[in-house]
Amino acid sequence: MSNPILENMKLREQLLTDTITALVNKAMAFPDGKISIEHHKGGFHYISIGTDSKKRYLNKNSQELIDQLIQKDYVQKAIKTAKNESAALKKMIGKYPDPVIEDLYGSLPEERQKRAKPIVLGYTQDAKAWLAAPYDRKPFAKTDPEYYTIRGERVRSKSEVIIADRLWAKGIPYKYECPFLVGGEIIHPDFTILRLSDLKIVYHEHCGKMDDPKYTGALPKRINDYSHEGIILGDRLFLTFESDDTPLDLKALDSLIEKHYR
Repeated sequence: MSNPILENMKLREQLLTDTITALVNKAMAFPDGKISIEHHKGGFHYISIGTDSKKRYLNKNSQELIDQLIQKDYVQKAIKTAKNESAALKKMIGKYPDPVIEDLYGSLPEERQKRAKPIVLGYTQDAKAWLAAPYDRKPFAKTDPEYYTIRGERVRSKSEVIIADRLWAKGIPYKYECPFLVGGEIIHPDFTILRLSDLKIVYHEHCGKMDDPKYTGALPKRINDYSHEGIILGDRLFLTFESDDTPLDLKALDSLIEKHYR
């Protein structure tokens, strides 16, 4: 399994690279020269310095130019700062050890693992322990239709079969309808997910009855109840939707998995 710390550094370095490219392009659109600001009698003087090093005082009619030159200076400093961080990250990525201490126990041969006591558990071991912890599942009624995932786990709809199988195929640890206290009452989120990159719990609710007014009417309260528990939509709570005319969007689901569940 890849090292999540190293992967996060790589993602950060790529973000910085993309940001630098965008800022360099943005900087090219600003006017030539730079600006100097001097204190004067409780106020300020704005001085434009051209490429020929000549200075020119800017008056109140030059507000747009002042703003552009100040923004240009800020953008140039941002480029320099981002480049410094990017360079440092590249050095760290090149020298980062493999394995790290969290991965060491899992890399031991099976016979050694049986006899050694782990000092620090890695992400894989944490996920195994989390998945192995028992919980009370929400019961099915006798009249409920039967749908089963590829692992033989019973769920409540065809779309939940797809979601569960997608998570399983991509190695995302999840629990189906694991009880959780929200808004003073026990609910059963469709999917409780252990995000391996930071070991945070996130929740996936599939809203599969968007044609049902009673169902959609209750949805805002459920989302607000999550928010009151500090579980914010788009941060640790994610939704997929479905109606009679609009099936589950598999591209949207895959995007959620890749961007927020790993």
